[in-house]
Amino acid sequence: MPIYEYQCKACGHRLEKLQKISAAPLTDCPSCEAPELNRLVSAAGFRLAGGGWYETDFKTNGKKNLAGDSSSSTSGSSSGDGAAA
Repeated sequence: MPIYEYQCKACGHRLEKLQKISAAPLTDCPSCEAPELNRLVSAAGFRLAGGGWYETDFKTNGKKNLAGDSSSSTSGSSSGDGAAA
């Protein structure tokens, strides 16, 4: 579920709310109770997973997440193919 940011036009109160994507936006300010809340546009947090990222990204249990690990085995087999041909 995404976290949405809201700001009240009446009093300027800001808040974050964890909501389903399908949930209706909040309208009433919890601070001044005016129906003036607006959802703000903010950066979403996300994780880039898979090969091709930095070695230290998403490192667990001392394992390295290197794109070169898979390409080194591929390049070794291609050079072996070139020698056999």
